[in-house]
Amino acid sequence: MAPKLSIVIPAYNEAARLSRTIHTVLEYLNEHLPDAELIIVDDGSNDDTAFVARRSLANPGSITASVIRTDPNRGKGHAVRSGLLAARADIALFSDADLSTPITEAPKLVGPIERGECDLAFGSRALDRSLIGVHQPWHREQGGRVFNLIVRFATGLPFWDTQCGFKAFRMEVCRPIIEAATVDRFAFDVELLYVARLAGLRLQEIPVRWDHDAGSKVELVNDSFRMVSQLLNIRKGVRSGQYDAAIRAISSLAVNDSVTRDRYVTEEN
Repeated sequence: MAPKLSIVIPAYNEAARLSRTIHTVLEYLNEHLPDAELIIVDDGSNDDTAFVARRSLANPGSITASVIRTDPNRGKGHAVRSGLLAARADIALFSDADLSTPITEAPKLVGPIERGECDLAFGSRALDRSLIGVHQPWHREQGGRVFNLIVRFATGLPFWDTQCGFKAFRMEVCRPIIEAATVDRFAFDVELLYVARLAGLRLQEIPVRWDHDAGSKVELVNDSFRMVSQLLNIRKGVRSGQYDAAIRAISSLAVNDSVTRDRYVTEEN
């Protein structure tokens, strides 16, 4: 029997804290979603991440658990896609390994998909900042806001936080987009959301609890430049037809889809 929910956690050099994360997630799932699946994706770590993951999953209770290792390191986007494409549930959610958004927030994203209200739900720190417990340093928070403004200008996406590492997908319709995506590093979220919107899928931005973790691997200056470069590549990919096959596949799925999806007409300059 397929699990009802797949949780994907990408991990790169997370040996120090991964055991605690897995324990927290397994405890929650065994209590609330005993027929769920947990997938840890080791993104070519050069520490003991894979060993810690397997050891921590040795007794998962009723949860189906697995570890995927990709080598060499390809980036968080590649790790997330690998986990999502391996997921067996109809709904898959990925969460950052630091659990900056607590796993207890999962129903906020999973519920709207289960109720047929959206196809892709994603956590947001920007919609209700009172839910932020520990804020990022001021310069990082402002840098994130600037990047989001660039995203809105470059893509037309109407959302206020595309980068929160907490997103859930209705896999039946999102799978073609995940398969077509190519951005391996930090702008992968934008690619998934942008192409999903072009395909007419229903996206919902949902406020979630969030706490900054001092172990974040994002380097503000260098990664900001890389993200902008990746945004330009995403727009180039849209213009060149890179995602057209995925969008057509979703359109064909919609013919027999009982859930009415919003349609958007997007004109690329």
